[in-house]
Amino acid sequence: MRVVLTGAAGFIGSTIARQLADLGAEVVGIDLMLAQAHGAAEPPDGVHQLDVVDAHAWRSLLEGADVVCHQAAMVGAGVRVGDLPDYARHNDLGTAALVAAAAGVGVSRVVLASSMVVYGEGRYVCEEHGAQRPAPRSVAELESGRFENPCPVCARPLAWALVDEDAPLDPRSGYAASKLAQEHYVAAWARQAGSSAIALRYHNVYGPGMPRDTPYSGVAAMFRSSLERGEPPRVFEDGGQARDFVHVDDVARANVAAIEALLVRPSAGTSRAYNVCSGAPITIGEVADLVAQGVTSEHGGDEPALRPQVTGEYRLGDVRHVVASPARAAEELGFRARVSPSTGLRAVATAPLRA
Repeated sequence: MRVVLTGAAGFIGSTIARQLADLGAEVVGIDLMLAQAHGAAEPPDGVHQLDVVDAHAWRSLLEGADVVCHQAAMVGAGVRVGDLPDYARHNDLGTAALVAAAAGVGVSRVVLASSMVVYGEGRYVCEEHGAQRPAPRSVAELESGRFENPCPVCARPLAWALVDEDAPLDPRSGYAASKLAQEHYVAAWARQAGSSAIALRYHNVYGPGMPRDTPYSGVAAMFRSSLERGEPPRVFEDGGQARDFVHVDDVARANVAAIEALLVRPSAGTSRAYNVCSGAPITIGEVADLVAQGVTSEHGGDEPALRPQVTGEYRLGDVRHVVASPARAAEELGFRARVSPSTGLRAVATAPLRA
């Protein structure tokens, strides 16, 4: 099995590369080595420092590939308007160029790294009025500490429910818009080229090798960095935001399952999306507590010396709750997460991180 893996030097990409190599796959690694993610680091052995935007120029590396596993992207919170051109270049144009080059050499299978951010807000239910789609939260609501989405009918707080892959898509940041664009380009390629694609919508990925203190850092790494500086982790809003945190080893396993599915049962002209999640919802406040517990245990303590600080601060573009349904990935890919957030997030305290 020959797999062209973009973003191969990254947090997730390098974990996928290791798992594929363990299975005996030939991995052709591609990575631009963006400074935002890698600083001044050189590409690892076996990884070609190339830009997916220029995929036509290096399409000889695509020849003979059974699958392209496309992890390369500019990530981050996506809330700065000034970043929009960079998202459009690296994510939108990069994906379009890559699949066009793949089609040119007869590669007909792609696994795409997508994200939960394509959903915008998650799924909500009012006890009295049923399923509801809340509008973006207003500045006035956020300033007054009213963080829960209100029911559009009765104004009472809505309860979250699991989001499945058929939920409406509503990206609410530049990063989110670019991830949805990637899905659209890959789906269009699959239809027009008679190819097969799978988009994996990652939820909050964490684990060994997370970037430290960069725009690419996850919130768990940021909490750990605060604790190591002797500062309490700062939690936005009231800490009650519900999410799904999935370990990087499980994310890599999901990619392997998707690759195998495309090899065994390709469906020409189709693109299918799957949530990649742990199936164990957790709040951001609980994430901060678990990381603090792990740091405390590392130093021989029982109770965290620094409790997370709930700030009431907010960021426009952040969503309140988004919690995934793992059912489709389990049924169709045979993927089920193995690492629970309660175990994995404590371990983040001692896991090696990227500088």
